[in-house]
Amino acid sequence: MERMLGDQLRDKHHLSDEQIKLALERQRLQGGRLGSNLVALGFLTDEQLGSFFHRRPHSPQSLEDTGLSRSFVINLVMKHVFALGEFTLHDVVERVKLPTPIIDEVLEEIQRDLMLEVKGSSSGMGRMTYRYSLTNRGRARAQELIGISRYAGPAPVPLDAYRRMIEVQTVKNILVKESRVMEAFSHLIVSRELLTRLGPAVSSGRALFLYGPPGNGKTAIAETIARVMPDIVYIPYAVLVDDDVIMLYDPVNHVVVEQEKAPENELIKRNLSDSRWLQIQRPVVMVGGELDLGMLDLEFNDIARFYQAPLQMKANNGIFIVDDFGRQQMDPQDLLNRWIVPLERHTDFLSLQSGMKFEIPFDQLVIFSTNLEPKKLVDEAFLRRIRYKIKVDHPTEHEYEQIFKAVCEANGVEYRRNMVDFLLNQFYRRSGRPPNACHPRDLIDHIIDDAHYHGHKPELTEASLTAAWETYFVEL
Repeated sequence: MERMLGDQLRDKHHLSDEQIKLALERQRLQGGRLGSNLVALGFLTDEQLGSFFHRRPHSPQSLEDTGLSRSFVINLVMKHVFALGEFTLHDVVERVKLPTPIIDEVLEEIQRDLMLEVKGSSSGMGRMTYRYSLTNRGRARAQELIGISRYAGPAPVPLDAYRRMIEVQTVKNILVKESRVMEAFSHLIVSRELLTRLGPAVSSGRALFLYGPPGNGKTAIAETIARVMPDIVYIPYAVLVDDDVIMLYDPVNHVVVEQEKAPENELIKRNLSDSRWLQIQRPVVMVGGELDLGMLDLEFNDIARFYQAPLQMKANNGIFIVDDFGRQQMDPQDLLNRWIVPLERHTDFLSLQSGMKFEIPFDQLVIFSTNLEPKKLVDEAFLRRIRYKIKVDHPTEHEYEQIFKAVCEANGVEYRRNMVDFLLNQFYRRSGRPPNACHPRDLIDHIIDDAHYHGHKPELTEASLTAAWETYFVEL
């Protein structure tokens, strides 16, 4: 990927092959990212590098600029207008997400083929105000197209355009500062030693393995890492591979950021973004025990006749969290075999029903979280491909007290240090049970539930803590 980025930087900023070669050699010797090495050598400025990694997709000026064939766009518009019934030019522009001049050109061609007719005009001010509908011939053709594929969403982008954007927005070019990590984790009670290890792992953009006993914050840490990821990225609604559409945008995993919107009578969008792309926060895809291998492959809808993107494609340029690793509906080794090459080469291969295979970037910070013993889950070959392995252990007694105090404050329960000492002495030390980070939350919940049931104020007392302990823990 570094060499592909080098090609793009060379083309955009007129860098020579020799300059790229020197930067790659410096990167090999001193580390760091390619862009940073180009800046260090004086071949680029920080401003030039920043503008390269924050590019927005510009609106196409012609049908050829879309990267789509004329026939594909015409067929897509036909399916949209069939669903609309009577419509205006602006209605189609809003649905197909292509500029007005391109859609107007397509409607004119459909009209010349006697599949579209003008039903009237709202103000007599030209084609923008025309009301159209399909002719009988047009409706018959649209139904024929729907039988081939029911996809009638925004126009997709070509696979090559998607690849280029993923490369530009790669997680490996995210710069994470220590202050940002500290701020993101300020709501959690974690040791500075742990944060010192997490920071470089997140900044590297490489796979991370969180392991340790259950109930000590691995999931919370993984979710908080998502807050550390800066910037926004662009994703397309859909990607076109050959003649097949892959739906990529998923409102469950993609949080849209408000974008500029052209006025209704905008005819030429020369300085606007390509509306086929959405501006989103860096994606965070989280899966647990429900994960199976089928979710990592294209999902073909036999009725609609188009594909849904797999989870790792939805997570590109963001984070993919595999929580409770080892408790999925498949053997952990199957997942490792599926991902061993993508994790190392940062590229993945998907297959269409036709048998055609194609390559997509595998560009995400993958976080495996487990409370099982790593050696029982994975072999040395796989662990070698996961750059960072970090243990999240039981909190110290001091950290446990801090967590207990924070939980009390969050629930409006008066904190009493002597009662926490009672809990540690009477139960933890006598039973030999180590404190978990989740225990304060769960014990306080028990005390609050009991207080609500009996109609009194929740308090930390020896009696309330004893009752909570006895109804929470089971001696195995």
